[in-house]
This record gives sequence, C-alpha cells and structure tokens, in this order.
Amino acid sequence: MTANTTLLVIAKEPVPGRVKTRLTPPYSPQEAAELAAAALADTLATVRAAPASRRVLVLEGKPGPWLPSGIDVIPQCAGGLDERLAAAFASCTGPALLVGMDTPQITPALLAPALGSDAWRECDAWFGPAVDGGFWALGLAAPDPGLLRGVPMSRADTGALQRARLTDAGLRVRDLPRLRDVDTADDAGLVAAAAPRGRFAAALTRLTAASGSPAGSGR
Repeated sequence: MTANTTLLVIAKEPVPGRVKTRLTPPYSPQEAAELAAAALADTLATVRAAPASRRVLVLEGKPGPWLPSGIDVIPQCAGGLDERLAAAFASCTGPALLVGMDTPQITPALLAPALGSDAWRECDAWFGPAVDGGFWALGLAAPDPGLLRGVPMSRADTGALQRARLTDAGLRVRDLPRLRDVDTADDAGLVAAAAPRGRFAAALTRLTAASGSPAGSGR
C-alpha cells in the first residue's frame, strides 16, 4: 500500500472545562477531560498505525502525555471551525485526510479505502458522515481551503452542506461509513460498546463503575 496521503487530526488539548462540555452533567469537567484524553489517544494510535506520508495533529493547546511519537504538531489558527479546518488543509501540499478526536472507534481498516494506493483514482474527495448530521472525516486530493470556508459548522445540516460544497465544485466524492461522534453521555456509551477494547471504553468503564451508574446514563 502506497502512503501518499497526509493524515490530519484536529483536536483540543483535553483540559477540564474546555473539552466535551456536553458530557457535563452527568460527568464532571475533570471526568469529561479524561474521556477526551482517552478518545484522543485512541484516535492518534489509529493514525500511527495507518499508512500515511505524514501524520499531523492540528492542536488547540499544548501536547501532553497522550501524544505518541511519530506525529507532528502544528497549532490551530484563530477563527471559527470552518477557518481552522481550512487552515489545516492549507498546510498540506498533496492529498490529505482529516479526522477529529470525537470518533475513538475508528480503525486503520475503516480508514483504508481513503489511504490505499488507489484511493484517489477517479476520486477527488472522501467524506465520512456523522450520525448527528456533521462529518467525522474529510479527504481532499487537492487540499483547497476554499472548499471549507463559509460552511456553517455544528449544525444538523453541516455534513449535507459540506458534501454539497464538494459536489457543487465538481468533485467526485466517495463516502466512508457513517459514525457516531462522542458528544453526549449516551453517545459515549454507544461508542464505547462499538470499540470495547480501546482506551476510551476503558476510561468510561472506570468512571461509570466509580459512580455506580451504567455507561451512558445520568447519575
């Protein structure tokens, strides 16, 4: 398999009160940050195991012990999420695939169609839709920041609008599987069940066992 694609991860430093705020309640800000750190660690482990010409963490904040070797770190730019995503792609000179930190259930096998030697044959973009209406992955053969700027983010139609931006530009788009982001406690339980051997599932099990509540439930 030829590694000719840059793998980008856009993420926030898992600081209490700044990440996964929709998990509070039932989880405390510290617990939500622990879950975010576990999700980020799972995501970066997958990125390390997947074939890529370069692996880059586009980070808001500072690296921590969750950062493995072999991954470059660049800071996020200022502005809305569309501007930050656009800037991440602008840092690349060839094909790039971007994922977030909210889908710790991703695996190298799931990313493989967008990273293989024929990933860009008769294909200009890869799109990974999310259950909440957003998207968890976006790949561009030619990383044009203008394909992201101005797309409304964090809405139920964000994914549809972003995909339409690609097709309206004449791009040939292939889809990756629909995945669930970790936004709420219920999401957390479902994602952990989908990837029970990951750090995220282990962290969720530990926190819910300590509280005496089932994973994904209120306390």
